[in-house]
Amino acid sequence: MEIVRPSPPANFGAGPATSFRENLIDALRFWELRRILYNAILAAVTISWFAATWPHFRPALQLQYLLPLAGLALIANILYCAAYLVDLPMQLSACNATWKRYRWLLWLAGTLFAFVLTNYWIGDEIYPDFH
Repeated sequence: MEIVRPSPPANFGAGPATSFRENLIDALRFWELRRILYNAILAAVTISWFAATWPHFRPALQLQYLLPLAGLALIANILYCAAYLVDLPMQLSACNATWKRYRWLLWLAGTLFAFVLTNYWIGDEIYPDFH
């Protein structure tokens, strides 16, 4: 009796049929539109701290503190780009369709992490420096 072994499909292991360029464009559309909301949330946290503790942060409203604040905003946006390190490989994997449906969870988790980190940084590192 001869044993017949099934052969794998012709495109086995080939991954999705989309190119890296198409995946990059898709990632840019998804992430860059949400960057606006991400920045708005972090700005709202910062403004809330200033408003809630107004007399305390009055000395911080000087030109010399604008550069460090811009530096922190730049760092937050560089860290936002870490999502591409997850998104692009997932789009090139076999679970591309599932990933595209649920990648908003990565955005949500990253935004919540940035929210918590911003509150910690302002409350523990910046707030005590002003009197």
